[in-house]
Amino acid sequence: MRACFGGKTQQLISRVFRHPVHPSAAVRWRVAQSRLLCSPPAGESKPSPSMLQHLTFKIKATGPITVAEYMREVLTNPVTGYYVRNNMLGPDGDFITSPEISQIFGELLGVWIVSEWMGAGRPKHLQLVELGPGKGSLASDILRVFSQLKSVLDGASVSLHLVEVSPALSRVQAQTLTGGNSVEASSEDEPVYRRGETSAGLPVFWYRRLEDVPAGFSIFIAHEFFDALPIHKFQRTQKGWREIMVDIDPEKQNRLRFVVYPSPTPASTALVQPDERRAHVEVCAEGGGPGAAAVPEDRGRRRRRAHRRLRTRWNEDGHVQSERRTHFKYSLLFKGLLGFKGHRLHDVLSSPGSADLTADVDFSFLRKMVGGGAACLGPVTQRMFLKNMGIDSRMQVLLRNCSDVSTRQQLISSYDMLTNPEKMGERFLFFSLLHHSRLAKPKRTEGLKLEKKSPAPLPVAGFTELSFS
Repeated sequence: MRACFGGKTQQLISRVFRHPVHPSAAVRWRVAQSRLLCSPPAGESKPSPSMLQHLTFKIKATGPITVAEYMREVLTNPVTGYYVRNNMLGPDGDFITSPEISQIFGELLGVWIVSEWMGAGRPKHLQLVELGPGKGSLASDILRVFSQLKSVLDGASVSLHLVEVSPALSRVQAQTLTGGNSVEASSEDEPVYRRGETSAGLPVFWYRRLEDVPAGFSIFIAHEFFDALPIHKFQRTQKGWREIMVDIDPEKQNRLRFVVYPSPTPASTALVQPDERRAHVEVCAEGGGPGAAAVPEDRGRRRRRAHRRLRTRWNEDGHVQSERRTHFKYSLLFKGLLGFKGHRLHDVLSSPGSADLTADVDFSFLRKMVGGGAACLGPVTQRMFLKNMGIDSRMQVLLRNCSDVSTRQQLISSYDMLTNPEKMGERFLFFSLLHHSRLAKPKRTEGLKLEKKSPAPLPVAGFTELSFS
C-alpha cells in the first residue's frame, strides 16, 4: 500500500532531516554485536551463590517453580535481580539495542509520535510513556525531535513518564535526560520514585508500575520490553497440555533443570487457547502481574475510565536464533527462552541473575487479549517500518554532509545493522495499537460547506509506504 503524506508527516520528516547528526552520535554509531548475532560462550562463569541458593531454597520448600516465576526472580528480584543491579546495555554490556546503534532510530520514532499526535486532533496534553527505557537513549532522541518541532507542538503540554524497575538504570536514565536535575522520592511508597526536568524544562517522572502513570492522552513506547516479561511455557503431551517447570537437578544439587509437570496446573488449564495447534507454547499473561496480557488489559481499563484515545507503538524481537536463519515475519513462530551474556548465547539456567533472559513475543496472543478494544496494525518488520518512515532519505542527507571517511563508514554500518534482513531488519518487528477512531473516516461537513466526498483518515506513518511528492 502506498500512502502520500503530502502536508503533514512529510513536512515533519523534512524538517527533522535538515538537522545534522547529533554531536554525541559518534558514540552511538559504534557497531557492536547485538543479541541477534551471538555465538555459544567459550566457558561458563561460576554460579551466583545468592540467586542460586535463593532459588534452590524456594524449590526445596515449595516444589518446582514456573518459568514465569523463575524469570521474575532472576530479572527483577529487588536484591539480586539482573535488571535491578546491573547496567547491561551497550557494547560493554550483554546486549545492544537499536537506539544505542543509531540516533536515526529515535529520530524517526519522534516524527512518528508527532504525526500520531496530530492525527489525534492535537490534544493539549501529551504524555510520552516508555516501558523499560534502557539507558534513556531512545527518549533522548525523541525529545530532541520534539525540540526541533517545537513550533508544531506549540501550545501542547508535553511530559515524559518512564516505567522502570531498576534503580541502577533509572540513575543512568536521569543522567542522560536531566543531567543532575533529578531527585529521588523520600518514601518508597510514593508512586513517583524519581522526578526531574530536562534542559528544555520538560518534566520527567519515574514509576515502578504502569498503573501509577496518571490518566491522560498518552503515547506508549515499549522497545524490547515484552520479550523480557515472565512467560509460562507449555508442552503438548498425550495427556494434554502440561506446564514446563524449573526444578533442582537430582544429580547436581548446584544446577537447575527444566521438567514437564506431570499433572495440569492452573496456568496450563487457563492460558492455552482451545484452538492452539502448536506443540510448544509460551504465554505471558499472569493476572495482575507484569505480563504482556495484563499490559493491554490495563490500558483498556484506563482508556475506558478516562474516555481518552490511546496511541501505542510496540517494537519487539522476532525470532532471534540467527543460526537457524528462521525469521519471525508473519508466521508467528516461537522457539523458546534464550539467555544472553556478553553478546553471546547463554544457558538460561546457568548462573541465574548474571545474564539477560528473553522470549519471543506472541503477537497473535496480544491481538486476542486486546479483542475489539483497539485497532491492531502489524506486525511489520523493522526494515519496512524504518524505510516507510524515510530512513533512506535521512541517510542520504547525512552522507551528503559528511566528508570524514570513518564517520561515513559508521553511518553505513549502523544503517546496515538496523535494516539488513540478516541482522535486525527482519528479526525485529513493529506492532501498534490504536483507538478505532484513529482509522475512522471523518464525518462529512453539513450545511452550505458540504463536501462532495468525505476525507480519508490520515494514514498511520510507518505502517504504509511513505511517498515524497
